[in-house]
Amino acid sequence: MTYKRILLKLSGEALMGDDDYGINPTVIERIVSEITEVTRLDVEVAIVIGGGNIFRGMTSSASDKIDRTTADYMGMLATIMNALALQDAIRHGGLESRVQSALRIDQVVEPYIRGKAMRYLKEGKVVIFAAGTGNPFFTTDTAAALRGLEMNVDIVLKGTKVDGVYSNDPKTDPDAKRYRNLSFDEAITKNLKVMDATALTLCRDQKLPLIVFSIFKAGALKRVVMGKDEGTLIRA
Repeated sequence: MTYKRILLKLSGEALMGDDDYGINPTVIERIVSEITEVTRLDVEVAIVIGGGNIFRGMTSSASDKIDRTTADYMGMLATIMNALALQDAIRHGGLESRVQSALRIDQVVEPYIRGKAMRYLKEGKVVIFAAGTGNPFFTTDTAAALRGLEMNVDIVLKGTKVDGVYSNDPKTDPDAKRYRNLSFDEAITKNLKVMDATALTLCRDQKLPLIVFSIFKAGALKRVVMGKDEGTLIRA
């Protein structure tokens, strides 16, 4: 089974690679090559991108005493920067893409318009959604669930630095086990930090499945899209 339309959620941190902040060109090129492999299967690809490699609203509002609403808007602007970088890398990779932003910056990116985004996907363009939901207090994980539902995708794929969801942090606990399958209720009650509770609840209630996998594992995105045993599948 191959999924025909997917929503790929990329954290801003994924673009850093091993750097402390910012965008690592080698990493973003590798991610684009993975996306290219998937588009060759005639899979329609939408992407929601985070901004934590540049600015993280929730953390900054707590530590720097920046007003939470202001900090969240700053985080949204960071996602637009990442979206533009990803779009440029996709262009260099020979694919067409469009960036749509939940915040209007008309000289830089298109505003989010569902009908146009759906048309772009059908035309084979990669659609990158920036600025989260456009509202403070909502994470880009929630934006991924929302845009996934609006785009009628088959599945949301969360590309992370680890190859699935574990019972504990595998970096600190050698006995941590990877789950192959989970229910949304299990992910929420066990506080497995897959996504925030709002995003998980939205996916659960609308029966939109989610796979968590490593975006850094060569070929993993293609294997996930083809329905292979990769990462952790979460469903209602």
